[in-house]
Amino acid sequence: MTDPRAQTVGDLGERALLARILAVLGDASRAEVGPGDDAAVLSAPGGRIVVTTDTLVHGPDFRLAWSGGFDLGFKSAAVNLADVAAMGARPTALFVALALPDETTVGFVEDLARGLREACADLAPGCAVEGGDLTASDTLTIAVTAIGVLDGRPPVLRSGARPADVVAVAGELGAAARGLALLFDRFRDAEGRPVPVDAGALTAAERDNLAAQLRPRPPIALGPVAAGAGATAMMDVSDGLLLDATRLADASRVSIDLDAGMDADDLRGGEGHALLVCFPPEVRLPAGFRAVGRVAPREGAPAVTVGGAPVTGHLGWDPHRDWDAGRG
Repeated sequence: MTDPRAQTVGDLGERALLARILAVLGDASRAEVGPGDDAAVLSAPGGRIVVTTDTLVHGPDFRLAWSGGFDLGFKSAAVNLADVAAMGARPTALFVALALPDETTVGFVEDLARGLREACADLAPGCAVEGGDLTASDTLTIAVTAIGVLDGRPPVLRSGARPADVVAVAGELGAAARGLALLFDRFRDAEGRPVPVDAGALTAAERDNLAAQLRPRPPIALGPVAAGAGATAMMDVSDGLLLDATRLADASRVSIDLDAGMDADDLRGGEGHALLVCFPPEVRLPAGFRAVGRVAPREGAPAVTVGGAPVTGHLGWDPHRDWDAGRG
């Protein structure tokens, strides 16, 4: 008997494939009109919504030798949920567009849908996939749009930091960068082509780093917590603490001095999706946040210093430079 998960996208066709995806996603929808119509209908408590989008493309963003369908579904949801949380919003819906080569197996697509579903359930309960699109392509591409609501609060922007604010972080720094380095250092053949990961050859710490890269778990619930506690500025640390702190400092026209003692991966490693937040000095940091620096007036100072010293050179993650853009 033919394994239904071994059927390919080309064999099954769009209508039947969509039915299989919806069966995996289940009844998690909270929309007034969910998947299955021309568009979804969502309620927007407070009258304002937050919207973001992100795309993962095979080659520049992931390698199928290293990432399974579940990993890709989970990660594509997580990175978008983190952007919503960084505005102080609560994620409520995802819309997913898949561009699939015909030879993609249905089992892979079902695993991807399962990863999307589990990321929502684990990281942002109440959020669900509410629609999307399917198309054919020679290159596997996953595009996700995330919607969030502010629950009556104003959004927390990058531009609100003030001198004397405490700079804090929630989530992991550096682990995803170490996981990526592990993949490129240990799991490529002599010609540089990616090969499957041998989990048995990894230490416990290496497995944790690899999970942070392939299946990140940003602290989504802490975005609204930070907003409720009075955060003045916030952003998702997707490209490295130094680079993203520079962006926040430039947007707020301040200088940020980060504490000495963090290593290069913590400071410059990307794809961790921690939350970088500024709080007024009188605010007690909410649980899950740790202080990593202080905001100072700009007044000709560098955007970011570490232990009072200016930083130079490579500040963080650049996908055009730091990831081999070959198909793999």
